[in-house]
Amino acid sequence: MELYSPARTAATVSDNSLRPVTGVVPEGLVSLGIGEPDFPTPTSIVDAMCSALQAGYTNYGDFNGDPELRELIAHRTTQQTGAAISSNDVLITHGGSSAITATLMATVNPGDQVVIPEPTYSLYADIVRLIGAIPVFVPLTPQHQLDVEKVATAAKSARLLVLCNPGNPTGVILRKESLERLGRALEGTGCLVLADEAYADFDYNSTFVPCLAVPEIRERIVLCQTLSKTYSMTGWRVGYVIAPPGISGWIRQVHRGMNGSINAAVQRAAIVALTLGPSQVAEQIREYRKRKDYVLDRLRRIPGLRWVDPEGAFYVLVYYSDPVSSLDMVQRLRDHGVLVRAGNEYGPSGEGSIRLSFAAGQEILEVGMDRFAAALK
Repeated sequence: MELYSPARTAATVSDNSLRPVTGVVPEGLVSLGIGEPDFPTPTSIVDAMCSALQAGYTNYGDFNGDPELRELIAHRTTQQTGAAISSNDVLITHGGSSAITATLMATVNPGDQVVIPEPTYSLYADIVRLIGAIPVFVPLTPQHQLDVEKVATAAKSARLLVLCNPGNPTGVILRKESLERLGRALEGTGCLVLADEAYADFDYNSTFVPCLAVPEIRERIVLCQTLSKTYSMTGWRVGYVIAPPGISGWIRQVHRGMNGSINAAVQRAAIVALTLGPSQVAEQIREYRKRKDYVLDRLRRIPGLRWVDPEGAFYVLVYYSDPVSSLDMVQRLRDHGVLVRAGNEYGPSGEGSIRLSFAAGQEILEVGMDRFAAALK
């Protein structure tokens, strides 16, 4: 008999989660599975961090986040969305994952339902289960758009709905018209909407509309955002939540218990990141577009595949015709020297697919796609 056992919620996550433990890519393999920019953090951001440390930003800070950073985020968001955001609505978090986790823990009770349109980022279901709530999966349409009627029907008995836009793993951007219809369909319900917009700046066709810019749904939005992807700051761990008055206080309380105050010097560097000119980011977006086009061109040469062209983020979800599971396909590709992510990690609708990331450099993409094509001959 074992002396110790995991909490029931931890055991439930362990039994259901398909999120792999990622780390260093083994020698001889290349990875098309990593969701991380290969660009270095811009020098101006690194310099700002060093200057902040030398200036004495080494102590505990405001538990809600650096006041100047919060004011900057509020101002930017108001300009970008038309929503009246104040610094009191903003909480700086220990990365985007903590923003999501604190939001779910602060707004969802054990036994509550959380609607998750899928395929989507697998962290959501893991955290929902960790707090003892119930993930309710609703498939996206064949074009990876919201099935508004089905989502709204499920949401009427749910505490919260999670939207990932632009999508991970699909790369698809939700249509403004769908968000408007969803907002109208949710009128009279108590269902909040967690909007994870981590890839908002990765918009290849200029179709992205922030949820806070849609009046029909704005009042129920809790925005979770991160600096990780846009500014190549994945290891810096800085994100933020923007929530309606009252709700933001609940999230602050949970986040404070989880993380305390956020690294003060990192927050000073984040101010510099958010004030970079558009050209600093545009160059990277152009490069990702080139990589996307390269990967799609390679996929078109392989029979038996189907996908929806990504409009944002840096992923494409590829369905194959071979009668094998996603996990078996991942193993086959690994045997051919290329790492990818299993589609069923992202929800039941992802079975029979794999996720490719084009965040890797061009040389790795070329080797990886050669091996991918060889495995699917």
